[in-house]
Amino acid sequence: MQRRIIIHRHSAGRYRIPYEQELNPAQLQAVMHTTGAALVIAGAGTGKTRTLVYRVARLVEDGVPPESILLLTFTRKAAQEMLRRAAGLLDGRCEQVSGGTFHSFAHSILRRYGEHIGLPRTFTVLDTSDVHDVLNLLRSDLRSELTSRRFPTAQTLSELYSTALNRCQPLSEALAAEYPHFLPLLEPIEQLLQAYTTYKRRHGLVDYDDLLVLLLQLLEEHPTVRARLHAQYRFLMVDEYQDTNRLQHRITLLLSGPEENVMAVGDDAQSIYSFRGADFRNILEFPKAFQQCRLIQLEENYRSTQPILDFANAILARAAFGYRKRLFTRRAPEGALPVIVCTEDERQQSLFVVQQVLELREQGIPLEQIAVLARSAYLFFDLEIELARAGIPYRKFGGLKFTETAHIKDIIALARVLHNPGDVVSWYRALLLLEGVGPRTARRIVESLQQEGVRWEDPHRLEALAPASRAAVASFWHLLRRLALQPPPLPELLQELVAFYRPILERRYDDAHKRWKDLEMLLSIAERYARLEEFLADLSLEPPTESLVEVEPTGADQESPLVLSTVHSAKGLEWDAVLLIWATDGRFPPLKARESLESFEEERRLFYVACTRARRWLYIVYPLRGFEQGDRWAFTKVSPFVAELEPGIAEYWSVTVQSA
Repeated sequence: MQRRIIIHRHSAGRYRIPYEQELNPAQLQAVMHTTGAALVIAGAGTGKTRTLVYRVARLVEDGVPPESILLLTFTRKAAQEMLRRAAGLLDGRCEQVSGGTFHSFAHSILRRYGEHIGLPRTFTVLDTSDVHDVLNLLRSDLRSELTSRRFPTAQTLSELYSTALNRCQPLSEALAAEYPHFLPLLEPIEQLLQAYTTYKRRHGLVDYDDLLVLLLQLLEEHPTVRARLHAQYRFLMVDEYQDTNRLQHRITLLLSGPEENVMAVGDDAQSIYSFRGADFRNILEFPKAFQQCRLIQLEENYRSTQPILDFANAILARAAFGYRKRLFTRRAPEGALPVIVCTEDERQQSLFVVQQVLELREQGIPLEQIAVLARSAYLFFDLEIELARAGIPYRKFGGLKFTETAHIKDIIALARVLHNPGDVVSWYRALLLLEGVGPRTARRIVESLQQEGVRWEDPHRLEALAPASRAAVASFWHLLRRLALQPPPLPELLQELVAFYRPILERRYDDAHKRWKDLEMLLSIAERYARLEEFLADLSLEPPTESLVEVEPTGADQESPLVLSTVHSAKGLEWDAVLLIWATDGRFPPLKARESLESFEEERRLFYVACTRARRWLYIVYPLRGFEQGDRWAFTKVSPFVAELEPGIAEYWSVTVQSA
């Protein structure tokens, strides 16, 4: 029997919460919306969370049973914080609202109704390492393929499986987009993943992605279960709708019920996670999925000055598709114009950033209220060396730690062997890179070198120690011998080591094409050094990245650190001053983004997200000369998102560095 919900409507003056006083007109429209579908387009800094919190409180205040409200978010913390704030506005009833992530909601429903689709109530949820273990177990059935050619690792297979599911696309499309070099292995990969699915079903196992897949199956195939959920959850709200994937979008539509009491809140201009499966089309198509959908736009910004908002609006104005919006503020109509800064090269870009950070600190802006953003984590490596030299503490978010990544450690090991032939640790790591050299052979060679010393003059020093891998060891020894006896300038030396390492990189890593960017950056950093000793010392003593533990202040009197972050990791955050570096065509957007309009437009949205993180000051910095294609310098152009702007919307600076 369906429960009937009675809503007690109050006049504005009878609400305990003074909504009209605490909300702007657009927020008030969203909060007071009750029946039927609604899409709230919440621009950057326009109080999206505040709007959701007040709507939860208003529904409860109007007599809607809290347990009949379902709030879906992308983190459990976000849902808990919203319900806590709603309870603070009204009372403890708001904490009884059903809130959580799509996956946690799916888990709870599958525990209750999973038997309808053959899933036992006692099913086990696999974590990432469990998934890899199962895939490795099943790979044993494909030994003929594994021995005939390079086969994807369990991690790569897991990522492909997840990508295809979340994007609702065939495996072949996911493979072509992410790992095209594995397309010839499509058939055995499909066989393995099918065996993986069968194995999970046979043993009552569910992985993270299955939670959504199976919930969707349950909703589509069992209308009685769907009707029960409609009766239980009469009001549905979904946060960050621009980040939903196709599975989550279809689940939302099925949960909306015959009354279509669903409100989606998000910003199409901040849809930047397609690499995680998010689909920009979801928020654009949302209104068309319902008989009638109200569109409400939040455009009043509470974060940035108007000049920064004008700059962001101009970037978005040329978007090929999306909801048109114009952010404005009443709180900070005046302010400094954003600044476009051109430097001669990457070194000057880094020095400018250091100088500007120090000047802002002199003006009383704490380092923790200054952020340096970049499109990709590897673009920070040069800057991090200069920050370390200047003694500026920093924290880094997004990406891997440069000198701790395996491929960078490999190159450093090769360089250290040349610099210090007695470095047995580096010898051991370097030898293990060679095809056919295992731990036992590497240990025997290292022990011999340790006892007898390294004699570069001997043209056949190592071959006799590794008869099973003679050719690989001989090639390696002759390269090192030549570079040691006739050392070229450091940049050329590093280029030779990287050229030797490239086929090793491609053999060892499925994502070699991504790791290659790090090696290009290492070559770029080496350009400024004359001696190998200085280069290795700086990487060891002042590494391009440090762990958060190492750079966090350890005492009450120590300064909070500067923030370095990729733009993706910066979404949802804000600072007084933002410096966006490497704003060049080819870096932001990357060259690959030119391959499709959708990719290019996502880069535009990412650029918009970067700019709207700034409250008072915004600097867009780019070098005229950049390191390209691993072995040469090339002139660059400013990002097209900047080049297309009208005059008067920003200041333009040109930076040169004077010699001391």
